[in-house]
Amino acid sequence: MSKTIEDLKAAFAGESQANRRYLAFAQKADQDGLPQIAKLFRAAAHAETVHALNHLRALNEVGNTADNLRAAIQGENHEVISMYPEFIADAEQEGEARALKSFKFAYEVEKVHEALYRQALSELEAGQTGPDLFDYYVCPVCGYTEPRNAPEKCPVCGAPGSKFERIA
Repeated sequence: MSKTIEDLKAAFAGESQANRRYLAFAQKADQDGLPQIAKLFRAAAHAETVHALNHLRALNEVGNTADNLRAAIQGENHEVISMYPEFIADAEQEGEARALKSFKFAYEVEKVHEALYRQALSELEAGQTGPDLFDYYVCPVCGYTEPRNAPEKCPVCGAPGSKFERIA
């Protein structure tokens, strides 16, 4: 792997993490009653997304939709099979309750994401991607994702369905 490719991968990871961090900072600024600072964090987060996407395209890692679904399935599967089980074991061994809860939530939800991607790929390959559009609903506590309607209660963390965020 060339140094430039390594640099692009590192830059993509850094910009992606900065985006998420700045969005978390924006939420905190909003909670602290500082809307202008929250807007600044959201603007910078958006700029970091622009950078990350540019780096990803430079890496030629955005393919056609079927290839992108396969890549997403592979990534989610890695998290379910390898990554989160190891992280969960580490947190249990070290007695890190907050990390353990976070890892367990993510582990359960990544299984759902993998299944949703597999279903979408299957439908795409079967030519069943017609006009039946629907929204997704995401739990703000654990990230559980449900198509069409929010459940009464989150099956992963128990949060009320009324708190789910609609993704149109």
